[in-house]
Amino acid sequence: MADQDPTPAGDDARASVQQPQAADAGSSRPKKPSPLKNPVVRIGLILAGLVLIVVLAIVFIGWWTHGRFVQSTNDAYVRADQVTIAPKVQGYVEAVYVADNQAVVPGQPLVKIDAATYDATLASQLATVAAREADIEAANRQVIQQQAVVDQAQAQLKGAQDTAAYAAKEAERYRLLSAQGVETQARYTQAVNQRDQAIATVKSDIAQGVQATRQVATLQAQVGQAQAQLKAAQAQVKSAQINVGDTTLRASVAGNIGDKTVRVGQFVQPGARLMSVVPVQDVYLVANFKETQIGKMRIGQAASVKIDAFGGRRIDAVLDSFAPGTGAQFALLPPENATGNFTKIVQRVPVRFRLRPPAELRDHILPGLSATVSVDTTQEPETHRTSAPGSVR
Repeated sequence: MADQDPTPAGDDARASVQQPQAADAGSSRPKKPSPLKNPVVRIGLILAGLVLIVVLAIVFIGWWTHGRFVQSTNDAYVRADQVTIAPKVQGYVEAVYVADNQAVVPGQPLVKIDAATYDATLASQLATVAAREADIEAANRQVIQQQAVVDQAQAQLKGAQDTAAYAAKEAERYRLLSAQGVETQARYTQAVNQRDQAIATVKSDIAQGVQATRQVATLQAQVGQAQAQLKAAQAQVKSAQINVGDTTLRASVAGNIGDKTVRVGQFVQPGARLMSVVPVQDVYLVANFKETQIGKMRIGQAASVKIDAFGGRRIDAVLDSFAPGTGAQFALLPPENATGNFTKIVQRVPVRFRLRPPAELRDHILPGLSATVSVDTTQEPETHRTSAPGSVR
């Protein structure tokens, strides 16, 4: 037992001697120098800081001098005044002359509706017109014939008046002769009777002349009535011709066919939407700016448009007009802020822009595309700009 005690003690002594030596060895390792002590690193950081300061200064100066006056919004979309094609008459579709997305020109036939019924109605109305024209011709002939009767009555009246005048003179002569005893009383009585008959004939002829003249007026009124009936028949013919013409639906504007739902054999009613003609060559852009952005915007100011479909390519535009109210004013249910609690919400005003795309993009800008619009409010509107002599605007 006594021989084993020194051994552990010796091991502890050797361990205690070795530990300080290991500690001295660790403390003698060289420390890694800081990168900031490297002159190249310090110069690089200083240069980077100077570049950053210069860039920030340039950005701030640009924003202060120009950027803060540019009003932008991404609430903008391409629009076009598309025309809905709808029939005015009902019937079965006989033919469809266009295909989806086809380009059309004004007056080009699009759809044909069966016109058999309308052709028959037109033929009937034309026959009615011919009948009314025949009535007018017959009435005019009756007027001419009656005018001859009037002339005959006037001639008879003139003869009766001459006879009456002669009979009156004869009666007066026989009265004098009878008073002198040259002629008998019977002969005088006969002369008076002839005078009275001549006067009665004159009165009868006058009445016949009046009647004949009034008959002319009556016949002329019949002519006027027949002419009115002719005008009514002609109006019905015009209406029938319009209906026949309306069986062929034509394009009213140039553009492309879209939303075509009509098919051959389909029964269509007046006003039913068959297709639309979209004038893609006359598209424009509507941007909805906040009411706080339009204070310095003026009609005629230049704008920059970036359409998402073309990767943000810049397209020139001109501010064309402002809507007569905010979008909320034309909503189906306009807000009524006079009732209940009030929370102020920034309104948006639709602003229309006239696009000036390059030739290679003109046929590719379609209604509905999203865009971003920027307006430089420091620019003078085009309508007020003054061009220098010899400059090209």
